[in-house]
Amino acid sequence: MSKEKTSFKLEEATISSVHGAMERGELTCRQLVEMYIKRIEAYDKKGPALNSVIMINPKALEIADELDRKFKESGFTGSLHGIPVLLKDNVDTGDMPTTAGSLSLEGVVPEDDAFIAKKLKEAGAVTIAKVNLHEFAVWGETVSSILGQTLNPYDLTRSPGGSSGGTGAGISSNFGIIGIGTDTINSIRSPSSACSLVGIRPTVGLVSRDGIVPYSMTQDTAGPIMRTVEDAARVLDVIAGYDPADPQTAWSLGRVPETYTAFLNKEGLKGKKIGVLKSAFGTMDIHQEVNKVVNNGLEEMKKNGATIVTIEENIDTDKLVKEVSVHLYDLKAHLNIYLQDLGSRANVNSLSDVIASGKYHEGIEENIKFAETLDIGSPVYNERLIKRAELRDLVMRIMAVYNLDAIVFPHQKRPVVKVGEAQAERNGVIGSVTGFPSCVVPAGFTKPTDLAPIGVPVGLEILCREWDEGRLIEIAYAFEQATHFRKTPVSTPCLEG
Repeated sequence: MSKEKTSFKLEEATISSVHGAMERGELTCRQLVEMYIKRIEAYDKKGPALNSVIMINPKALEIADELDRKFKESGFTGSLHGIPVLLKDNVDTGDMPTTAGSLSLEGVVPEDDAFIAKKLKEAGAVTIAKVNLHEFAVWGETVSSILGQTLNPYDLTRSPGGSSGGTGAGISSNFGIIGIGTDTINSIRSPSSACSLVGIRPTVGLVSRDGIVPYSMTQDTAGPIMRTVEDAARVLDVIAGYDPADPQTAWSLGRVPETYTAFLNKEGLKGKKIGVLKSAFGTMDIHQEVNKVVNNGLEEMKKNGATIVTIEENIDTDKLVKEVSVHLYDLKAHLNIYLQDLGSRANVNSLSDVIASGKYHEGIEENIKFAETLDIGSPVYNERLIKRAELRDLVMRIMAVYNLDAIVFPHQKRPVVKVGEAQAERNGVIGSVTGFPSCVVPAGFTKPTDLAPIGVPVGLEILCREWDEGRLIEIAYAFEQATHFRKTPVSTPCLEG
């Protein structure tokens, strides 16, 4: 590739900028994949040593060559032709191990690809790496026995959020273009908030969970973690829809538009009525910087034509995690189904086998041992399901009473925590317990410090009604286009040459 002739820039590249360069003959899929691998090699284990990549796909360049051959013959193979993907390592790949971040599953290659991995491949995307997660996705700091701790590229003393923190750190640092995360409580939106990214948690049932290591099938979903809303919409187009292997997706029939890109409207905030959930903001000193950033974002929404109203009703998000969410109650029953299906390919076929193996990070021990004592169908579990239904009704009643298009709040009341601390005061549980779609968009940064040269990212979360992803994307896109708050981390600069 001649540097003089090309106008393509790798950093912050988008699906359309890549496809434009390919059409102009300035870029091949092989060159693109090589450039991303070069960045991973420069920054993931060296330099800032973000430690986000579990494995680079050994066949990535071979796949890229095949895509280049097809492009010469007949043009793009699909809407994501040649676009590099960072896949969270709890998403099955039939040609690479899927570990869920656990040494207990080291080297285990599933029978085939997960539904979403297949859909991405069919659209022409290239999985270039499997990336780190909080082991078995059970919490939010992104530390695992298979790889250790992933760092936040904006402040190397902080967590990148989680559980999909390897995806967040990698996409923010330009290790790929498409990021895939999964989300049971906060896990797509937490790293999006912490790494200045766009993360969409879809309505449960919009995206198949088949072939994804389960945590709680009541609350699990998967979605894009991207640098732009447009690219997130393009990926959602590919991965959404009915899959017979996940019965929940039958609910999506008739609810998926021809394309989510139809909602990329720069004027999308005009005439929207947006409720601000007051109880999702903190009131102590540690919360003030986040409050300031989010309030500034709300002013931008107003400037761009939205009506902002304050929601006085109290929703206690910490209480929802402790008393309503069914994640730990589902874990044993739902994970065991997946592990049993691995059969002789794995040395562990149940959660009790994982515990007995001792091959897991000590940080998840308390949670997995507690989960082993819990079960679905118990009186406490059923009581939580009733509370879940009550929350769904409460959120819908709030939206009806205030006549709202969406509800907004800071994703995390304080800046993302330091490495070694437990994730705290995240608000994503509202979307995960209700099953409603929500999206985190960059809202700005805290004040710069020596450790965080441009500040720590802050994410604004937008929640809509069930199956209302179109409106969610419209609001998120209009906000993004009006503000352009995303900035690249200084720890992973442009590579020379």
